[in-house]
Amino acid sequence: MAGKFVVSLTYAKNDLDKATLAFVVGNAAAASDKEAVVFLSSEAVQLAVKGYNQGLQEPGFAPLADLMANFAKAGGKMYVCSPCFKKRSLDETALVDGAIIVGGAKLVEFMADGAPSISY
Repeated sequence: MAGKFVVSLTYAKNDLDKATLAFVVGNAAAASDKEAVVFLSSEAVQLAVKGYNQGLQEPGFAPLADLMANFAKAGGKMYVCSPCFKKRSLDETALVDGAIIVGGAKLVEFMADGAPSISY
């Protein structure tokens, strides 16, 4: 792979536009042969739970469920903030494809060599 790229997302249903754009950019990074990670924190951790993204679609864009599935199929990973996930008492056994519950150290390790990032 030709480098790494991180998209940091803190929104879910509370700002569907930002949630959608994060995965549009994540897919673009994965399609550009980048080792792509979407880091889900705060409210965005809910997107890691199967079924949450169903029926969510920002006008003018593909459904969020499709964007997320395509991202995972392209080899993208979703790092899910462990404390954020636990705070919301979400089900660790019901993660979408590509989602991995991690601590902050895992993200720091991934970005340590200077991975570019964008936040939504």
